[in-house]
Amino acid sequence: MAARAIWKGNLTFGSVSVPVKFYAAVEDRTVHFRLLHEKDRAPVARQMVHPGTGEPVPREVMRRGYVDEERGTVVLLDERELEDLEPNAGREVSVRGFLDAGRIGPAWYDRPYYLGPDGNARAYRALAEALEKSGKEGFCRWTMRRKTYIGALRAENGLLEMITLRFAAEVIDASRLPRPEGRELSRQERDMARQLVGTLAGDFDPEAYRDEYRERVLELIRTKARGGRVRLKKPEERKAEVIPLSDALKQSIQQAEKGKKEKRVA
Repeated sequence: MAARAIWKGNLTFGSVSVPVKFYAAVEDRTVHFRLLHEKDRAPVARQMVHPGTGEPVPREVMRRGYVDEERGTVVLLDERELEDLEPNAGREVSVRGFLDAGRIGPAWYDRPYYLGPDGNARAYRALAEALEKSGKEGFCRWTMRRKTYIGALRAENGLLEMITLRFAAEVIDASRLPRPEGRELSRQERDMARQLVGTLAGDFDPEAYRDEYRERVLELIRTKARGGRVRLKKPEERKAEVIPLSDALKQSIQQAEKGKKEKRVA
């Protein structure tokens, strides 16, 4: 099945405009459950109730409100007031500038999208090629579905990609985290750590990693749907063994080298 665009926009910078289509780059594969009545398996309906009386509250008397926990105040908001604050709709994806790829830390990245051409394929290819060869990425801002976004524009294998970014207020400054303390590493420990990194160096194969919990849940569902029974075995908990760093590095290097030899034999 061909991919389906979820939104259209125009990448603009200077006097250049590149029409593009947004496509989802990821999809939710979580196993979702429904709450059912145990006897007749009817879906259980949710109700809004008053916490004091336990009585259902009709939707027509509900209002949105903001609770300020520090001041102990509650502010009621009208739907029309909130609608007036929404950003103006538009199709312009404004490229504010370009920077070296890798300058934006991983904590800022949120959700990826693929961008496909929307008519002007030559302009699309030119931008993708320029980004890919320069090692740059663009910083963009746009409004999509009544919400303002900022994002990083990238190119890989001739295809443009957009990754939405979190706003500054959402990202925790790493300087607030505690720094590692203790004695200085010895030269031997540093050398062994570098050796371990080199031994484990290799390509990333995403197909080699699976959501094993999801697969076990689906297998349980399929088995019960057939009327079968499953014997569940609880995973054994491994207690962490505290050993000196140098010994741990030696063991890790030996295990990594053994794993590489086994792969070559296979």
